[in-house]
Amino acid sequence: MKPQLLKILFVLLLISPVAFSQEADNSAILKIIFSKYYKDEKVIAKGRLQLLSFYCKKAPNNEEVLEVISKSDFLKKNAAEIKSQIIITVDEDWSTAYNLLFDNQNQYLKSKVNACLSFEEYKIVSDRYGENNQRLMIISKPIYFGDGNNALVKVAFYRSIEHNSGSFMLLEKVNGIWTIKEYLNQWAT
Repeated sequence: MKPQLLKILFVLLLISPVAFSQEADNSAILKIIFSKYYKDEKVIAKGRLQLLSFYCKKAPNNEEVLEVISKSDFLKKNAAEIKSQIIITVDEDWSTAYNLLFDNQNQYLKSKVNACLSFEEYKIVSDRYGENNQRLMIISKPIYFGDGNNALVKVAFYRSIEHNSGSFMLLEKVNGIWTIKEYLNQWAT
């Protein structure tokens, strides 16, 4: 093999486990969020309207993260690492983590969670039923810090132009298991 090709292969072998590990963490975080917010949702059955939908895209992290950092001593200690991950041009979706979460596991939870929707698809469903009880769960791209043992994720709920809510979740990985440590910057309109 050519030396250039060997270098590329070597780099790919180093990156692959890291990429898979991050998707596994994304999937685990998604499971915690779904378990919390879909807990009271009824199982999807034929003819039953599911009120909570999941937005396919990862929301980008923006300057709002700076406000969250300013209100937490723990986040202030990790501010540089967190700030370096504020990228407003994120164009990623949750499909890999979503599929990893539900492939051959977590089937009861899957029976409560709609397949992910685009905003346009959500609007069609919401407009069709004309009820103000439809909600779209939007989850930001997780910011991992502290050797990957902490994560900051924004979870927001969109119902209409007037009725929305959300908060940031500070999560911690203890013995390989992600748990919600704290809710930060909770808001509602």
